Amino acid sequence: MTSAQEQDTEPTIGRLVADASRDISTLLRSEIALAKSELKISVRAGGMGAALLAVAGFLALLSLILLSITIAYFIHMAGLHQAWSFLIVFGCYLLLAVVLALVGIRKLKKVGPPAKAIEQAQKSKQILSRSDH
Repeated sequence: MTSAQEQDTEPTIGRLVADASRDISTLLRSEIALAKSELKISVRAGGMGAALLAVAGFLALLSLILLSITIAYFIHMAGLHQAWSFLIVFGCYLLLAVVLALVGIRKLKKVGPPAKAIEQAQKSKQILSRSDH
């Protein structure tokens, strides 16, 4: 073989770079397609999970209503008039709501700005402004 024939069979550096970039591009497209398909499956599963949780929450709310009626009827069976029984159950729920609201308000008042993050951001700003000058 002559050196001219060897040069025809050996790829050039430009050809190798072009092939490598084409292969990398194909690999990246394939990985992106795989990620998209995995995300679709995850989103479907997440949506189904969220729907099942919503149904469970709704059923729990219905059962709480039925439990409230049952408690009122038990109080009625103890000798109180039915209207008073339901009023007692209502009052208990109202009292619970007020207590939870007050505790929630107390917790919200304790919330403040993120002091450490603000301090760190100010330090970073000072360091960056010094390096600019």
